[in-house]
Amino acid sequence: MIDDHPLRYALVNELHARPFPSLDLPCHAVYFAVKQPVDAHNRDRAEDRGHLLSLLDRHGAAHPPDGATHHAARIGRHDLKWESHTEFVTYSAFGRGVGDRAFNPAEAEVFPADWAARAPGRRVAAILIRVEPLPDDLETVKTRLEEWFVPESLACSWVLDEAAIIAGDFQIDPAGFMRFAIFPRPGTGARRIGRIVQRLCEIETYRAMSMLGLGRARELNGRLNALDPKLSELVATMSDKGRDAEDTLHELLAISAELEAQAVRHAFRFGATGAYEALVTQRVQVLRETRFNGRQTFAEFMTRRYDPAMRTVKSAERRLEQMAERAERAGELLQTRVDVERSGQNQKLLESMDRRADLALRLQHTVEGLSVVAISYYAVSLGSYFLQPLADAMGLKKSLLTAALVPPMLLAVWLMIRRIRQKMH
Repeated sequence: MIDDHPLRYALVNELHARPFPSLDLPCHAVYFAVKQPVDAHNRDRAEDRGHLLSLLDRHGAAHPPDGATHHAARIGRHDLKWESHTEFVTYSAFGRGVGDRAFNPAEAEVFPADWAARAPGRRVAAILIRVEPLPDDLETVKTRLEEWFVPESLACSWVLDEAAIIAGDFQIDPAGFMRFAIFPRPGTGARRIGRIVQRLCEIETYRAMSMLGLGRARELNGRLNALDPKLSELVATMSDKGRDAEDTLHELLAISAELEAQAVRHAFRFGATGAYEALVTQRVQVLRETRFNGRQTFAEFMTRRYDPAMRTVKSAERRLEQMAERAERAGELLQTRVDVERSGQNQKLLESMDRRADLALRLQHTVEGLSVVAISYYAVSLGSYFLQPLADAMGLKKSLLTAALVPPMLLAVWLMIRRIRQKMH
């Protein structure tokens, strides 16, 4: 048999890692997501596991394997589903039946308050879902929706080829939960109901995670509003010859450095916002909504309430990129101006050096001429002393001897210095 790739089974099992819950009518669900406020994607996941184990140990439930990113267990009267994601951890509890009081906060007591208070992070999403059969009289559904939700923000629609009605107002109730109601038609499969519940939880979680970028975008826009006039002023003064180009370049580099720092700081959050937005859109689309009772659908609610926030994030991201590009182009132009000015300065310096070299050469020639005279003088003096006895024997005067030695000595010294200079060159 041919050997399997070492990751083959692990990758196939990943396709089945997070199955949808199977829920029978009627039922309810309690869900919340926890995220650390800072650097959540680099968090210590051992803390998440420890928090899960403390809940499982309260009910004597089995522990997940080491390194697991999802786990299912039975805790009391509820089925628990735990998932660890890149930035957050989710807990879902599914219970059979519904209470007389809709969206009773007591249902959330499946997660003890003291245990929840020790969660390694902050709550970013909390949901109560009530699932009950679709009544024969749709007026009953309308009445319940009016009682349970805020009409102004209520979104309601048929989903999955009118297999069920879903409703929610995306409001946080006094207990800190967001409410959703599901009315499946009698006979709807348990797994289909589970898929609807899961989709609603995902829509709210990914919506909350994506809108974290909105706060960053507003903070970034405030800083960009302060930098934009400075950058525009520097660009406008680039052609001013009365202003030192290098000083302007240093100021421009400082702005460019801050823009780059802002880009690094916000890159992950803006990238995550785009990814979460795509997930929200995809999860809404797979519901295959049709209108119920003239109410706005979830897709329409997102278009009107959610999409503007995402456009703000994208606008801030584009603005940061454009300002960084402007600063880069201005820096290149200013650097060219600085290079041209430095070239002019270097040219003047070279001309000055040429003049100095010419003066030095002239001085050298002058010194060489004087050197010939001085050396010849000493050479003539030595020669006259050396030849004086011979001159006395021949009856020549010393002055005549000295005069006779001057021309050959001058010529000899001049030739010697010339030869030395040629060798040096």
